Amino acid sequence: MAGPASVSGNSAPGAVLFVCGMNAIRSPMAEAIARSLLPPGTYVASAGVRPGERDPFVDTVLDEIGLSLGNRQPQTLDELEDDYFDLIVTLAPEAHHQALELTRSNAVDVVYWPTPDPTVATGTRERILDAYREVRDMLMNKIRQRLAGPG
Repeated sequence: MAGPASVSGNSAPGAVLFVCGMNAIRSPMAEAIARSLLPPGTYVASAGVRPGERDPFVDTVLDEIGLSLGNRQPQTLDELEDDYFDLIVTLAPEAHHQALELTRSNAVDVVYWPTPDPTVATGTRERILDAYREVRDMLMNKIRQRLAGPG
């Protein structure tokens, strides 16, 4: 099961792809966080199973920690270049299923990090933002612990 990248924390992957449903919330958040935590030169990308729209709450909670998506727009797996990834991190069940299908004949590690969908939060704007913050913080902790390696 081990591929060219270790996901046990011993070394950072050289190229990592984060995948969720629409590449609008969880995977672009993970991409921005990973870019800030992984060593320079690590190729980081994200995509979704189906088309999505950029979510302004993501911009808000990333801005709170000094990160930004810039002009980045959601993209699907089909829109990705034929890039090689030594690790694919899926953040939703449908993304995990699709990643396993796409990598059936490749030596690519595919790991599933069950990640809540913050769009199900209801109530005040602050309560909704709290749901996005929880996802952001969870992703940051997982990326630190499992991908960033020592330091």
